Amino acid sequence: MAYAIIETGGKQLRVEPGRFYDVERLAVEPDSSVSIDKVLFVQNDGEVTIGQPWVAGATVEGTVMRHLRGRKVIVYKMRPKKKTRKKQGHRQELTRLMITSITVGGTAIAAATTAE
Repeated sequence: MAYAIIETGGKQLRVEPGRFYDVERLAVEPDSSVSIDKVLFVQNDGEVTIGQPWVAGATVEGTVMRHLRGRKVIVYKMRPKKKTRKKQGHRQELTRLMITSITVGGTAIAAATTAE
């Protein structure tokens, strides 16, 4: 089982081909492909490649499934005995990304299998 650790939206994710992940909103249309080259770590059947800071020549290919909004987070601030209350909600803008393949040095080490 091959996987990679990538950086997107200021966060690091462990990604595998054939799975989808919700990442920070990407400025890409749905049903289009995206290539992420900020790959920090690649593992392929026991063979480990660690980047400093990124693995040279490694990319993760994905397809944008759709854009969505995350769950609502309520921020409530109150100062006791001062009659000060502030209630605020926030919903994060997200992109659902299906990982199709992991490529190192121009060769795909892992690709999503389509058994449909």
